[in-house]
Amino acid sequence: MTSHTTAGPGRRPGVLAVDEGTTGTRAGVVRPDGSVAHVAYRPIGVDHPDRDSVEQDAAEIWTATLAVCRDALAAAHADGTEVTAVALSTQRATAVLWDRESGRPLTPAVVWQDRRHAGDLLALEAEWDADLLARTGRPVGSRSPFLWAARQIAANPRVAEAAKDGRLLFGTVDTWLAWNLTGGRVYATTATNACSTGGYLLREHAWHTGWIERLGFPVELLPELRADDEGMGVTDASVLGLAVPVAASMGDQHAALIALGGLDAGDAMCMYGTGTFADAATGTGIFPPVPGVDGVLAQVGRREGGTSQFSLEAYCSTTGSALRWLCEDLRFFRTPAEIGELAAKAESSAGAWFVPALAGVRTPAWRPNATAALTGLTLATGRAELARAVLEGIAHSVCDLVDGVTATTGSPLRRIRVGGGVAGSDTLMRIQADLIGLPLERVADSATASLRGTAYLAGARQGLWPSLQTIVEAQPVGRVFEPSLDPAEREARRAAWRAVLAPRLAGPGGEQQTG
Repeated sequence: MTSHTTAGPGRRPGVLAVDEGTTGTRAGVVRPDGSVAHVAYRPIGVDHPDRDSVEQDAAEIWTATLAVCRDALAAAHADGTEVTAVALSTQRATAVLWDRESGRPLTPAVVWQDRRHAGDLLALEAEWDADLLARTGRPVGSRSPFLWAARQIAANPRVAEAAKDGRLLFGTVDTWLAWNLTGGRVYATTATNACSTGGYLLREHAWHTGWIERLGFPVELLPELRADDEGMGVTDASVLGLAVPVAASMGDQHAALIALGGLDAGDAMCMYGTGTFADAATGTGIFPPVPGVDGVLAQVGRREGGTSQFSLEAYCSTTGSALRWLCEDLRFFRTPAEIGELAAKAESSAGAWFVPALAGVRTPAWRPNATAALTGLTLATGRAELARAVLEGIAHSVCDLVDGVTATTGSPLRRIRVGGGVAGSDTLMRIQADLIGLPLERVADSATASLRGTAYLAGARQGLWPSLQTIVEAQPVGRVFEPSLDPAEREARRAAWRAVLAPRLAGPGGEQQTG
């Protein structure tokens, strides 16, 4: 079977897009109008061998990806769609070691949340943080796939033997999937995935070999670096039943930023899920950290046509997980939807505050041991006021991310689009717009943002659309939430939040967030 990028007579073209996340893999076919159809999903297990280790079965990642791709392809074929390209969107910084000859993983994959080597990395901060922040956009941090791999080579007999025999391969999930999809012909990674490893030089589009060697990792194992739209070879016809280009590959949040319109400097997105990511495009400018603001990371937003467009990212870990905790663990409410319904009935929280720091705080100060708080309760606090306090606490935490990004760039944001399951609460979105002071557009299909974003990049490169901007701006406008607070009241509420948050930040600092 030969590679092709145009559909046959009577059939419309489509891009098979894969979104391989931490807890599950989905695939769908993005159509010429930019919508996605035939979405298939498979959950993936995540293991926690101890309090600091987080692992996955890389073989399960591949088999789940293969299954959803085949499901989506079968459905597309049945409705007259011909897939002309594949696009990958993957979880970032999760690393795999595998055998070139057998194609099998040699050890469980280490997930980006893993902190088993945090203590060893902490000892390197004084020597390396300044260099890494200036050149890679992130500090030493609490995890490194390169240090993990070096330790595996040193201590795991299977890995050591494969390294000695020249059979060992290493890569993040995009490298692992592309290698499998192409029948082992492509061993590469892309800029948006490489930058999350902490070993990628932003300006040079090159590996930071000095840092990587310092961690003990053999640089000859590093995958080839490619642009996000450069392509990752052609699928092996025996794998998916067709041979088409793997035309784009991106980290998942970077792909979502594209789908939510973050193409130009000042465009931003907030994705509300288990945690919330705030990402903002910065154009061709790289913005280093500023004093007094932790956890805002510079990275590649996308590398397109050999040119890097950069972005900033900040993250809070407990938004949706806080709602789940309140409902399932504490049983204060039946469902997250009930929280929104009750909060809509209260004009204010009546002095109640909820700080959702259930897994520490990252921005404005990195305090990994910070704890949550529910305070200001009186006999006047009812369930509606408590629900309002919960949503306000989440909204203030997201404001801290946005404030961190704007403090780093020194410029206000031009536009914010939002998505994710938690963003489905109208009450939360109204509170959020008031506290940020900008209109928020909730996109219509945010659940497939990572699928669509990387497919848009692939389709633009393959000629399915005239340009990336054309297909992104052709998407339907979502619901817009306008702010209603005057600036003085907004600042008063933000100042009150900072006073409530301050005691949670009073402890000693820790290593910086690098997720």
